[in-house]
Amino acid sequence: MRDWMRERLALRPWWMNALMLFCAFMTFVYMPWDFLVKPVARDAEAWFGFLLHGWGAKLTEPLHWAIYAAGAYGFWRMRAWMWPWAAVYVAQVAVGMFVWNLVNHAGHGFFAGVFSAVPFALIAWALWNAQDDFTRPRRSMRERYGEWALITGASAGIGAEFARALARDGMSCVLTARRDDRLRTLAAELEQQYHVATRVVTADLADPAGAERLIEAITDVEIDVFINNAGFGYAGRFDKQDTERLRDMVQVNCVAPVVLASKLLPGMRARGRGAMIVTGSIAGRQPLPRHALYAATKVFDLFLGEALWAELRGSGVDVLVLEPGPTESEFREVAGETRAVGAPAADVVALSFAALGQQPSVIHGWFNWLRANFTRVAPRSTVALIAEQVVLQQTPPDMQ
Repeated sequence: MRDWMRERLALRPWWMNALMLFCAFMTFVYMPWDFLVKPVARDAEAWFGFLLHGWGAKLTEPLHWAIYAAGAYGFWRMRAWMWPWAAVYVAQVAVGMFVWNLVNHAGHGFFAGVFSAVPFALIAWALWNAQDDFTRPRRSMRERYGEWALITGASAGIGAEFARALARDGMSCVLTARRDDRLRTLAAELEQQYHVATRVVTADLADPAGAERLIEAITDVEIDVFINNAGFGYAGRFDKQDTERLRDMVQVNCVAPVVLASKLLPGMRARGRGAMIVTGSIAGRQPLPRHALYAATKVFDLFLGEALWAELRGSGVDVLVLEPGPTESEFREVAGETRAVGAPAADVVALSFAALGQQPSVIHGWFNWLRANFTRVAPRSTVALIAEQVVLQQTPPDMQ
């Protein structure tokens, strides 16, 4: 834990760490106390150098809390949007300090204002000049990890977009799924558009021997990035679902990634570099009636991936669990759900590349993040009942 914290703090200059800790203190300690505990009569908030008192101050405190929370998160993740807005916010604090002293200290207000504004002006200047720290371009996947990537479930949806994004970054791709014709079409696209090598391996990971056969087919290739994207859902009441298909789901969603990871990760660790991305789902954050087994398999993927992230930290091998919500893919058709609008698969993939090496898991979309984290505070029974009503609207009548 101590080594991990040192690594995280090394991502930014010491003075940014100090600002991050200040924002965290304001977010988790001072602002909650100020809003929830401090009496209204004693409340005061400063905006642009002018003090608000009583209810005027109390009602504006959530905005102050949101600003400090954004600052703590932005510094921790070194988000690009921190520039220039962090500098702009601190600059207005400097102006506010000057105005407040000028208005409230007759005679020496100007000098007091300059004296109190200078430290904030210096911080604003430092943040303005830190553009490169916040907007440093992402290194390509090939530069970070190596030449070859393996993508399971590459014939459509998120898997195909992973292949395109990796090829765009200069990585050669092993494409695997059951549909050979689609894989070969995609392989030709990657070779012609991005001038990378490809290999097509048709494999059925629902077959207990499928993962082993896949490994045997690529023993001559050094896999540096493993994208475990293959998986499927099955909507409907559990007692109406086909037993063989349920067994296949466990095989594809759980057993296959275990076998493939156990074969590929030792080589990455020995070389001191590599990456594994597991396509999970926000379904893995909650019990999901009418998708009971699918949600359970995604809990498995989430816990496996996050545990491997911790085990491999510091080895040069990065692990990430990607948790999308509804996405433009064939998932709903395969699962037997009614069609619904989803996020672009390319956006989901881009988020995973940005988060890889930064955190153990990432949820695509703020609404999905809020929905997934609602399960942490709400009773699980309540979450299950709410989720059931949502899934029922997408489940065919004969499977309800």
